[in-house]
Amino acid sequence: MSDDVTDRDYCLAGGERPPKADGPPYAACVQCQEPTEYPETYKGITLCPVCEWREAERTACSG
Repeated sequence: MSDDVTDRDYCLAGGERPPKADGPPYAACVQCQEPTEYPETYKGITLCPVCEWREAERTACSG
């Protein structure tokens, strides 16, 4: 794997990520209501880092 590619670049459900917030207020995670890394004004599904990781594990391609 090249140095400029991260695990976060693979298997994005739905394609694009919301833009990262520069600071508060942060959007609440749709699963656990914890703050996310995304702006509160973002319209769409937002997940906190923990739920995002769990979702990636759940939907990961095996093989």
